Amino acid sequence: MTFGDVLWTPPSDIRERSEVGRYLAWLEREDGRSFDGYNDLWRWSVDDLPGFWCSVWEHFGLGDPVDPDRVLTARTMPGATWFPDVVLSYPDRALRGPDERLAVVSVSHTRHDVRLTLGELRDQVARARTGLQRLGVGRGDRVVAYLPNIAETITAFLATASLGAIWASCAPEFGTASVVARFQQIEPKVLLTIDGYRYGAKAIDRHNEVAEIRAALPGLAATVVVPYLDAASVPGATTWAELVSEPGPLAFEQVPFDHPLYILYSSGTTGLPKPIVHGHGGILVEHAKALGLHKDIGAADRFFWYSTTGWMMWNFLVSGLVAGAAVVCFDGDPGWPDLGATWRMAAEQGVTSFGTSAPFLMACRKAGVAPGSDVDLSALRSVGSTGAPLPAEGFEWVYEAVRGDVVLSSISGGTDVCSAFVGGSVLLPVRSGVIAARCLGAAVEAFSPSGESLIGEQGELVITQPLPSMPVAFWGDDDSSRYRSAYFERFPGAWHHGDWITIAADGSSVITGRSDATLNRGGVRLGTSDFYTVVEAFDEVVDSLVVHLDDPDGGPGRLLLFVVPAPGAEVDDDLRARLGGALRTQLSPRHVPDELHAVAAVPRTLSGKKLEVPVKRILLGQPADAVASEDALADPRALDPYRALADAR
Repeated sequence: MTFGDVLWTPPSDIRERSEVGRYLAWLEREDGRSFDGYNDLWRWSVDDLPGFWCSVWEHFGLGDPVDPDRVLTARTMPGATWFPDVVLSYPDRALRGPDERLAVVSVSHTRHDVRLTLGELRDQVARARTGLQRLGVGRGDRVVAYLPNIAETITAFLATASLGAIWASCAPEFGTASVVARFQQIEPKVLLTIDGYRYGAKAIDRHNEVAEIRAALPGLAATVVVPYLDAASVPGATTWAELVSEPGPLAFEQVPFDHPLYILYSSGTTGLPKPIVHGHGGILVEHAKALGLHKDIGAADRFFWYSTTGWMMWNFLVSGLVAGAAVVCFDGDPGWPDLGATWRMAAEQGVTSFGTSAPFLMACRKAGVAPGSDVDLSALRSVGSTGAPLPAEGFEWVYEAVRGDVVLSSISGGTDVCSAFVGGSVLLPVRSGVIAARCLGAAVEAFSPSGESLIGEQGELVITQPLPSMPVAFWGDDDSSRYRSAYFERFPGAWHHGDWITIAADGSSVITGRSDATLNRGGVRLGTSDFYTVVEAFDEVVDSLVVHLDDPDGGPGRLLLFVVPAPGAEVDDDLRARLGGALRTQLSPRHVPDELHAVAAVPRTLSGKKLEVPVKRILLGQPADAVASEDALADPRALDPYRALADAR
């Protein structure tokens, strides 16, 4: 069983000119290992976890040689113990290389662009490290940032980690309650912030929000402000210029492999966001593997992924430094003044690896954007997509409208591991609508409800072997009960991720949405992404959301489809009939909704994910404030139509 039309095929010399090819040659030279293609390599990587991860460590020069017998000394999940004898520092590895190498390109709608060579970045990190020490920051302290995706944020993160302190960040578009809900849990010593920012043409002041956040964090020893929107001061704050005013030595606190590097947060749509602790070593080896062996990123690359500092893709982007690449960070509206703006930025900055979300690519397709014709993307070698399943039409648009010879990788993973479980490889063809492979070292399977492994059938995405970047812990979860409950209760001994996945015999896969948002109609499970592919292909539809309301008496229930009409479009009987006909023809009669409603917006998290489960719960009568924290939503008013519909029932 295979999926999708072939859109790109690896050239015959791909092993000679790719990072994974150099890795394979190194394996053969060092250990006498050779592999018959990607799937043979993947099988070894999950069958011999110590051997594989030891090879990643040594091939990428992440530290002193290690004993393969001391790579994974406890293999249980949860509770795996990785590299117990290793001490290291993530920023030590990230900041290696020649002084003159370009390290950071910071593009902003708020101010002029900033470019730092590696030598300049090291100097700034050393100065920020010295400044943080003056403020009393040391090993184990928490430093939090209410900062955009700019050069200073990268500098502050690396300086924090160099001290053995622990980093956490929220994007400035987060409301006060969202920021406080995250930062209060970890009791930070220092807050770094801006005074405001510009999103496209709109100036957004943040002085009031900063004051409220500071008042809610009484343990703060200091606040550091980056004057960004204007020169207005934040009372009682140290300026960024003052923080980095004194030169100092660039030193790195050496810490155990699982020492906390940063804390990422779940979306927090219900209850407090989970504070997910990631370690120096796990992130270092995982990102070296993911960027080098999957994204094919090396020293010649300029790596861009559109992200805010509140999404794990920012952390993934920063690790481009580990791969030796220049990191291109962007702060602003990716669709301003039009959807071609980000592509123009990529052309201007010579981006070689362009990362974004599936909804952005689909929006470009719908808008008729043709960046390959409009700008010079000759430097571009690869495109990455995540955040949602990318439909076949999105794949085809990239090859038609961007470039026909790029390597497109749709990847899926999560904040929980700060990486991907499934993704692409230059050793494999790109097929429309298909994720090419299970990632190296990731023992991904599809499980039936009874825990049987499935091939060619939809099942629950599980991981059956440990990964180094699985969380060290949840902050404050002293007995690990929340951690076990989050991932290991559904299938004891296996990590349950909450996605539906279908894995083909060749290892490729299709993800069809969150399993907790499953539509179960007459005993048949329907993936939500299939609906969105069909419905959002209509010019009259900007966005959509689908839920199934179960019948407590055992009846068929009700399938509800919500659509956001395009400007000037009307959800009339004609459009309803055409949508229903397309769903019936392209999917099945079971996919035809019982009700179709026009709404002003689809509720999404701040990272852009649709809130299918909270909407379903609201429609089943649960109070909206009990199922979704409005401050965790991109647009809190987006829930209003669903509240009104629930009230009307």
